[in-house]
Amino acid sequence: MRRTTAEPPELAGLSFERPLGAGGFADVFLYQQELPRRRVAVKVLLTEGLTAASRAAFVAEANLMAQLSAHPYIVTIYHADVSADGRPYIVMEYCSGPSLAERYKRERFDVADALRTGIRLAGAVATAHHSGILHRDIKPANVLTNDFGWPALTDFGIASALEDDLPVHTTTSPREVEQTATTGGSQVGMSVPWSPPEMFGDDPDPDVRSDVFSLAATIHTLLAGRTPFEIPGRSNGTLDLIGRIERGMITPIERADLPRSLVAVLQKGMAVDRADRFATAVELGRALQRVELELGYAPTNIEVPTPVAQQITRDDAAQGEETRVRQVATIDAQAVAAAETQVRRVATVVPTAQPPAEAPAALDRTVVRRPVAVPEATVLRSRTNVEAEEAPLAEPEAVAAPRSRRGLVLGLVGGIGLLAAAAIVVTAVVLGGTATQDDAAPTPDPTHGGSAIVDTVPPAPVDGAATPTADGTGVVFSFRNPEPQDGDAFRWNRSEDPDQSQPLAEGAVTVPRQDGERVCVDVVVSRAGRLSDPLKICYPDA
Repeated sequence: MRRTTAEPPELAGLSFERPLGAGGFADVFLYQQELPRRRVAVKVLLTEGLTAASRAAFVAEANLMAQLSAHPYIVTIYHADVSADGRPYIVMEYCSGPSLAERYKRERFDVADALRTGIRLAGAVATAHHSGILHRDIKPANVLTNDFGWPALTDFGIASALEDDLPVHTTTSPREVEQTATTGGSQVGMSVPWSPPEMFGDDPDPDVRSDVFSLAATIHTLLAGRTPFEIPGRSNGTLDLIGRIERGMITPIERADLPRSLVAVLQKGMAVDRADRFATAVELGRALQRVELELGYAPTNIEVPTPVAQQITRDDAAQGEETRVRQVATIDAQAVAAAETQVRRVATVVPTAQPPAEAPAALDRTVVRRPVAVPEATVLRSRTNVEAEEAPLAEPEAVAAPRSRRGLVLGLVGGIGLLAAAAIVVTAVVLGGTATQDDAAPTPDPTHGGSAIVDTVPPAPVDGAATPTADGTGVVFSFRNPEPQDGDAFRWNRSEDPDQSQPLAEGAVTVPRQDGERVCVDVVVSRAGRLSDPLKICYPDA
């Protein structure tokens, strides 16, 4: 049963409106700030049982969040102080929308929304890690929604520096921790359904990959509508969940629209052995971007500090990838050819197609093999978003089980089949010369298994033109695909709003325009998950 909130403190320059929630160690209230005028959330530490340790933890939370406040997907801290009656408080951004926990319980997340949310949060988590901070309690309830509908990571109440010891439970979230566990006689700050197995030992030893586990578990929850290790109709108590987490028994998501590549990404992120997970939050974000590209969505940027993107670029370059530095503000993930020499208006990290990874045999825990490394073209911008190399992931087995003799037999039979096929090809070459085009292997249909990524990049649109409408309230932008193929489509967005890319079947779009306004759009050709270079069209042109 939740307790009632304490009396809100009188705070200079702030007018109390209503309580927002009550946590274990703090209350959260909604205030109206007088100057600048805006609504703010104020977290106030409880005076009852206030100790030097709890006060220090509260101050540490304010300091940690202040380091991260510049990130667009982390709740912003405006001010921290002590009220006249001696209660420490933090003034922070008020997120008017529901938390992800409230959303997934009342609505079904579509795949595109879950991918976009996961990639944005990956940037937020990577930013915290770059600052030397582990969150340690990533879960849907700790991701709020701001006025723009963007996710905002909050509640760093149990976060600490990477080299610090694991603290006891000091969560100050306005929402109660759903399930907690005790370790070594202390109540450890964790939410069991999203916690990795290394948190359940007598001496918990979390690291960056522990946050990766929790982030993957959070994305899984959004798609499944329940926590990853919860089994409907079965007992789902704390000990039940811990046992399943330690054995890697992820409950399958029963959705027909879920691509197998996304299942593989989430299973890799929640692997029992942390060595089998993505090494960083950025790696998880890039894997999610690859799924976006596979499905034909415009890739979502990973927002990270400039040093992080620079290090990623150096790491990519060390693996043989081309690196170019530009003055624009992001690293994007739009596909281009590996030998590209054209200078783009928008900088991109460009994946080249990779051969599909061999599907792993069934294992006794969730393990997804790493993709084969191939060269990429990487482009860096100073305001740093990261986009991913494109590499199909191995498809996971539906049920984890030990490797069996049956798998060995099937492997031998498959090997014999390959040898036979090779013999047929050799015979055909010797007897009939070079194979004709009709004899070539068919191109896989991206709608029927296999990789949806093709080896070539579509050409950029051409013949861009802009014509004002007769009434002057809009502009008709027209363009053409110079080399159309079956399945090609266009995507467009206003140049000042690159995150709002929209599909378009025809080679024209009408955009509203106010008197005297200059309107610019970016248009690309979309082909089997690959996007061309953008064509920019403006009216007036200059």
